[in-house]
Amino acid sequence: MSGQLDSVLAHIEERREQAIERLFAYLRMPSISAEGVGMRENATFLLGQLTSMEFETRLIETVGWPMVWGHRPGPVGSPRLLLYGHYDVQPPDPIDAWISPPFEPEIRDGRIWARGAGDNKGQHFANLLALEAVIAATGNLPCSVTVLLEGEEEVGSPHIADFVRDHCDLLDVDLVITSDGPVHDSGRWTVEFGVRGVVSFELRATGANHDVHSGNFGGIVPNPIWTLVHALATVKDPEGQITIPGLLDAVQPPTDLELAAIGAMPDGTVTVMEDLGLTELDHPLGRGFYERLMAWPTLTINGFHGGYGGPGSKTVLPSSAFVKCDVRLVPNMTVAGTLEAIRAHLAHHAPGVEFIPGGGMEPSKTPLDSPYAEPIARGIELATGETPLRVPAMGGSLPEYVWTQILGVPAFVVPYANHDEQNHAPNENIEVERFVTGIKIGAAVLIQLAEQRKVV
Repeated sequence: MSGQLDSVLAHIEERREQAIERLFAYLRMPSISAEGVGMRENATFLLGQLTSMEFETRLIETVGWPMVWGHRPGPVGSPRLLLYGHYDVQPPDPIDAWISPPFEPEIRDGRIWARGAGDNKGQHFANLLALEAVIAATGNLPCSVTVLLEGEEEVGSPHIADFVRDHCDLLDVDLVITSDGPVHDSGRWTVEFGVRGVVSFELRATGANHDVHSGNFGGIVPNPIWTLVHALATVKDPEGQITIPGLLDAVQPPTDLELAAIGAMPDGTVTVMEDLGLTELDHPLGRGFYERLMAWPTLTINGFHGGYGGPGSKTVLPSSAFVKCDVRLVPNMTVAGTLEAIRAHLAHHAPGVEFIPGGGMEPSKTPLDSPYAEPIARGIELATGETPLRVPAMGGSLPEYVWTQILGVPAFVVPYANHDEQNHAPNENIEVERFVTGIKIGAAVLIQLAEQRKVV
């Protein structure tokens, strides 16, 4: 199919300006799931894009925002691919920190600047344009393709698991590809085989029924901030080891293939430390840079709140305090098991602290020797001239578990955005060349999967 690919890549290159203009039109449409801004307008827009490519399409309601679903069959026996993305974006605040308005995209310094440019509109729109280019240049798709675009990823994908369970008939596929997140810090293209999961929780402590004078009542009234400090000191030691019994029991060491893949990755330690102004890495100090991000869970204090925080001093003994935390999960940890371990630990060590479990997302893992890994990597190489890094897992979280655990199929993340895309922050961006190359990668991977044929 090399001749087909050449025609498709030429088609994409000839229409690069139109592709950018169409992305701009999409980026001008706010779609803030947390605030309910523009969600249906964006879903309808995407439905039109798929319909124009002669996909069977549906706008499927959920308890939250709707799912955009589309399907176009390919040749009998060809792999059945699901392309996942999300059309919602993060709130743009703080607005004053943006150089240009977040929903008025513009090109500066070779980059497209706008909310959603990298996360995730620019990336899944590149995949839609790839499908369009393959159809335009060859007359058809070489694989069966299903597209699912979610409207709630930026609020934790609270309804996608139920959606997948309830609509397995619409998601009868052999593999899933998600284009989200950044490429490697070195700029190398990557294929990612897994993601860490995440679960959040809060701890709350109370003392008196109102704030009191720290002199008149100090030593008499319990201080809820100290209550939380002592509780937190029991869950992680000064060497950085999580000390909650049972929490780490399910953690599996990396396989030999995963260790080899980790060893082949350019060491990002120096770059990250320089970029972030660090003089040392977090504890435990003996773990390798990528082993920390892929093979071990973390317990993070996201915020600690209580008492006086204004200018000068205020000799007050606060009446309440709370702390927000998250745990990043690795296979085979579970959200439920992690929360239960934390609850039991705190019930023993800090019975006066209220434990409030939050939302969570399970981890996901696809074996590095999956038969679909090679055609995906080959497609990236044909489109870019570069052999991609094979990354066992990304440090962040995506709802990939719904594919690997509920559908039971391999799932891959093929990111298109630059490593400094500033997703979730002001001045989000994607490099123009990476957006256009993403279209080429999407097309090349599709054609290479067709050559692989369906894996039985």
